[in-house]
Formats: sequence, C-alpha cells, structure tokens
Amino acid sequence: MSKSANSYISYGGDLRYQYFYIQNEGWGEESEDNDGYILSRWLLHADLHASRHLRTFIQLQSSLANSRQAASAVDDNPLEVHQAFIDYQVNPGGKNYMIFRAGRQELLYGSQRLVSVREGPNNRQSFDGLRSIFHSGNFKADLFYSHYVAARKDIFDDGFNKDTRFWGVYWVQSNVPVLKNIDLYYLGLHKKTASFDAGSGKELRHSIGARVWNGKGATGYDLETVYQFGKFSGRSISAWTASMNISHRFNSIKWKPEAGLKMELISGDKHAADSSLQTFNPLFPRGAYFGLAALIGPYNLFDVHPSLSLQLLRRLNFEIDCDVLWRYSEGDGLYAVNGTLLYSGKQLAEKYIGKQLAAALVYNANAYFFVQAEFTWFDAGAYLQKAGTGNDILFAGVTAQLKF
Repeated sequence: MSKSANSYISYGGDLRYQYFYIQNEGWGEESEDNDGYILSRWLLHADLHASRHLRTFIQLQSSLANSRQAASAVDDNPLEVHQAFIDYQVNPGGKNYMIFRAGRQELLYGSQRLVSVREGPNNRQSFDGLRSIFHSGNFKADLFYSHYVAARKDIFDDGFNKDTRFWGVYWVQSNVPVLKNIDLYYLGLHKKTASFDAGSGKELRHSIGARVWNGKGATGYDLETVYQFGKFSGRSISAWTASMNISHRFNSIKWKPEAGLKMELISGDKHAADSSLQTFNPLFPRGAYFGLAALIGPYNLFDVHPSLSLQLLRRLNFEIDCDVLWRYSEGDGLYAVNGTLLYSGKQLAEKYIGKQLAAALVYNANAYFFVQAEFTWFDAGAYLQKAGTGNDILFAGVTAQLKF
C-alpha cells in the first residue's frame, strides 16, 4: 500500500463444495440415475488500485464435476479467466461520481430475474463489454454493451463470443415516497441462433421493465413487470411477464417466522405456425430459479410459491416452500433454466406441470463460511406424465462455501 493509501493490491477467493443425490433425474428420462456426485468451484482474484482513479481486477474460476454423467460446461469448466477489467473513476469519493469499465465482467441487476451472476450452478457467468456507472445520491444509472461469454469445457477456451450480444440501461431511484425504490430498464439481446418450441432462428429482442421494491423492515415486497418485442426468425415478438414477491417477518414471535408468497405469470407462445412469438425470454437469469434443484426455467409458466422461514438459532435457519406450476399457454412447452426445450407443448392440452416441495437448513457461521442442506421432492403432474415418463424426482444436496 502507498503512503497515501491510494495505491494498493488485495487478494481473495471463494471455495465451494457441493454433494448432490438425485433419483429420476429428468423425471426418469435419463438412462441412469446420477445417484451421487460432487461439484467444486474455486474463484480467486487480485484487485489492484493504481491510484484513486484507476483500478484493475482479475479473477480466475475453476469448476469441476466429479462422477457427474454427461456434465455440461456450466458444471465442468476446469480453468478460465472469469473476470478481467479496468476501471477509471471520475470524481472518486464525491457525492456524484462515474465509473468507466472495460473488459470481462459480471453483470447483476435488480432481483436477478433477468440478469444474474448465476450463483446457483457450478460456473458463474460473465460478459465481455463496456460499461459506465453513474451515482448521484439516491440515483444510479448503468449503461452497458457486451458479448455473452459462453462456457466451454477446456482450459482457457471461453473466448470472445460473437454470437450473443447484450446491451442496455438500468436506472434505480431509491428513497422514493410510498414506493420506496423504483427500477426502470431497457435490455437488448441479439442471438445468432435461438431455439424455442416454435422453432429456431435469429433473435433480436428488446425488453422494457419496471420494478417497485422494498427490502428493509419486517415487510418486504418486490413487484416487477416486463414487456418484450422484436423479431425471431421472421416473426414478430410480443411477450411479457409479471411477478409478485411479498414477505413479512414476525419479530415478536419465537423463531421469528417469516412468511412469503411469490407468484409469476410468464407468457408462452400461442400458436407455433402463426406470425408472432409470445414465448418470454428470461435472458440471463439465476441458475437456481425455482430452488437449488434447478429443474425448470422461467418460460411459459404460471406458478404460486408460498414459503416459511424460521430462525431456530442466531445463525441457524430452517426454510420450507412449496411451488405449484402450470404451463401458461397450451401452445408452448416446458424449458430448462438455460432455455433448452425439455418437452414440447404441441398436441398436449394438459397445463398442470406439478408441485415442488423443498426444505433447507442453513447455518451461517460468520460472514465468510456457511453450510446448507436441502431436500426437494417434485411431484410430476398431468403434463409431465403425458409428455414423457413423468416420474417424481427426489433431490438432496449439501453445500459448504468459504470466502476469504
């Protein structure tokens, strides 16, 4: 560190180990069960501040899947440059300041429904791009243009990707009377090849969204709506989603129970042969969108998701939730978190997908170490039984994570 404390370098990392057990993976479609496998992830970084204005950040990521059959690059990516960017800050330490960032970086906005670091899966996601971040009191604006970094399974092969471009602006206003916090945003996506139940082709999609939220106090809420338009393989896009997440913590009761309710409506395509696509694209969402098991992605859905959390000890929480899911549109199918079509919706009238019951025990030893044990049972509904084998899934996992 320099005498003025303006120049210094710091190091750190994140180590995570997970053990998972699954029965009837893919609702019984897999030829063999992954009856037990281990995922491990290392994140190591160096953060150099050359002056008050100039910063360089480099982070390596190693994600390994042991005994995992047919593991994708999202689970098994031995060694990559996850982040490598340079910051230049204007008016550092001032009330109003701006940061210009260039290079490979993570993007995270709002509730992470559309843009996330993808913490749930073994391999976090990043983008090669340019970004400007402006802060002024309770106001923040973020403008960016990027290319998505696609994970590949060899060493240092996650190179520059021309096939997926992502850009946008995200605006946040805090301490708003009554509403508390408001997010407004525009996100643009261009993919050389995209696939939905309606077919495959080039996709140019624009998303306009608004979010009202409050995370302080006993009562929390998060209300968000998004409309999408553009072109897909010569067809016009008209898709949308609306979500509600409300919770209340009873601080005066033993174990401080917190009850929550989430609901989501996510549009799906009505007719595969017409001139319009109504399938909503969640862009780059959280990997574990509906729980750690990550069985279903946020496409063409209506779901109701009550939950309850108990603080058994100061650092030990018990959580239980039940998610009931239906297809929103009969004309569209069921998708994985990464957008892969799991089952087509064509020729199937059943909408009820099933219900997922999950329970977790979470121990936060301190700010650096936590352990979580989770169990999930997915009860397959009429749609899954018609579309495929439709077996129930049992999933159990243990996660240990250390930050240093």
